[in-house]
Amino acid sequence: MPDLQERFKEAWSQALAGVNAAEAEAEKVLGRLADAAGFSQEDVRRHAREFGERLVQQRREIERALDDAVKRAVAGFRLPSRDEVQALQRRVEEVSARLEVLAERRGEPPGEGPGAPSRGSAE
Repeated sequence: MPDLQERFKEAWSQALAGVNAAEAEAEKVLGRLADAAGFSQEDVRRHAREFGERLVQQRREIERALDDAVKRAVAGFRLPSRDEVQALQRRVEEVSARLEVLAERRGEPPGEGPGAPSRGSAE
């Protein structure tokens, strides 16, 4: 499963790198257009601010869409959540503690008795 996580991380990084590159290119184009159109410094600042706000909004929308797509893709694998894994871990620890108490009552050393791996098993 780590391979799948790495693929998602890599895809996410590439998507963000693409957005960053698009933002940088857009800033260059905006600067050239401002020079060619003869905008004043105040006009350039105002347009750049408006353009930047739109880019930020679009970037957030892209990030949200990618997050949703990743969540949908991962949901298809029916992977347990972190909370579910932790709950299962607690249950296993509780059962292990109960088995140790039962083994002690029977006079068996810990790690032996019913449910314990046999000495010949390959663990």
